[in-house]
Amino acid sequence: MKIKQIFLAVALLLGLGLIFVSPLASAATCGGQELKPGQSCCGGVVTSVISCNQTGGDSIENTGVWGILLLVINILTAGIGIAAVGGVIYGSIMYASAGDDPGQVKTARTIITNVVVGLAAYALMYSFLNFIIPGGLFTQ
Repeated sequence: MKIKQIFLAVALLLGLGLIFVSPLASAATCGGQELKPGQSCCGGVVTSVISCNQTGGDSIENTGVWGILLLVINILTAGIGIAAVGGVIYGSIMYASAGDDPGQVKTARTIITNVVVGLAAYALMYSFLNFIIPGGLFTQ
């Protein structure tokens, strides 16, 4: 029992130390506001979704359109993953609750097959975009 109490006390002290020290370490500001962890500054505006590393110039990688393109592709990737998981769950529940109905079993198998085909098509499109876009999709 004594070891648990010592461990708890050390963990509590370390946690309190991190709470009081971390605000001192992050003193970055944006437009007069202090940035919180996970936030960035884009043109004097605090953002947490878009990182504004584009500076303009001769290269297309330094334009705002490029940053928006990468953001849209990454959001689509997350959306496709969520939709695929939902489709597989829906098809599997339909398959498990089919009982003796062969029509419902066929419908559930069709749903699961379509989800797998859709994931394969998106993976091929994503690979193609990663090949076409100079430097890949995650170069920011």
